[in-house]
Amino acid sequence: MNNFPKCPTCSSEYTYEDDDMFVCPECAYEWPKNHVENTESDAVVRDAFGTELKDGDSLTVIKDLKVKGSSLVVKVGTKVKNIRIVSGDHDIDCKIDGIGAMQLKSEFVKKA
Repeated sequence: MNNFPKCPTCSSEYTYEDDDMFVCPECAYEWPKNHVENTESDAVVRDAFGTELKDGDSLTVIKDLKVKGSSLVVKVGTKVKNIRIVSGDHDIDCKIDGIGAMQLKSEFVKKA
């Protein structure tokens, strides 16, 4: 059994080495062997009022948000349960009743 690290983007266990790089066959991500990746747990995500957010928290939307590509709007006061912190510009992954799965920016929510 190999002792290669899991893929930092998709957490696949099927990584392999190619010269001085590790490669993920599932998402095609490549990273150098000597690279130390910051994990998502190292990143601190805070809401609009500076409260730290963690996976599984419940939130409240503090501003009307238009849903891109649709005429739907997420209204002020909408409650969002069981969030997941992700890396990127939109750092919260969640499901909103009546709208579905979407990503939110932490600057538009407060911890409930």
